[in-house]
Amino acid sequence: MRKILLLLALSATILSCNNTKKETEKNPEEAAVSPANENVKTYRGEFIYTDDAAVLKGNNFIYGVTIDEKSQELANRVSSIKRDPYDMVPVIVSGEVKPNPKAETEEVWEEVITIKDILHVSDKPAKNDIKLEEKKS
Repeated sequence: MRKILLLLALSATILSCNNTKKETEKNPEEAAVSPANENVKTYRGEFIYTDDAAVLKGNNFIYGVTIDEKSQELANRVSSIKRDPYDMVPVIVSGEVKPNPKAETEEVWEEVITIKDILHVSDKPAKNDIKLEEKKS
């Protein structure tokens, strides 16, 4: 009888340890999301970089891009893909969108995105919605 009770107690202990382990496995994932990363989201759009500015245009948004190391890195990766200086290249980036502090005093984009990570760069430029051609008469 003692052996059965000992076996039951041992089984109960093992099962309770397994439940605790599963709970602690879930907690690190939840802890990985910190308040500092709450505003960082993934954006899919077309990127263009010129001497004066950088822009990320999606289906439902247009953001100015903060010029920093990450945007320069993205511009370098995109430059080899562009056929024309004004080609836009599809990209997926993660970043943080904030109101543009210059919007009150200058004519600029109302919101800017600060790119945190470059997730994907297309291997060809986006198709132009409108293509202007010069006609010879």
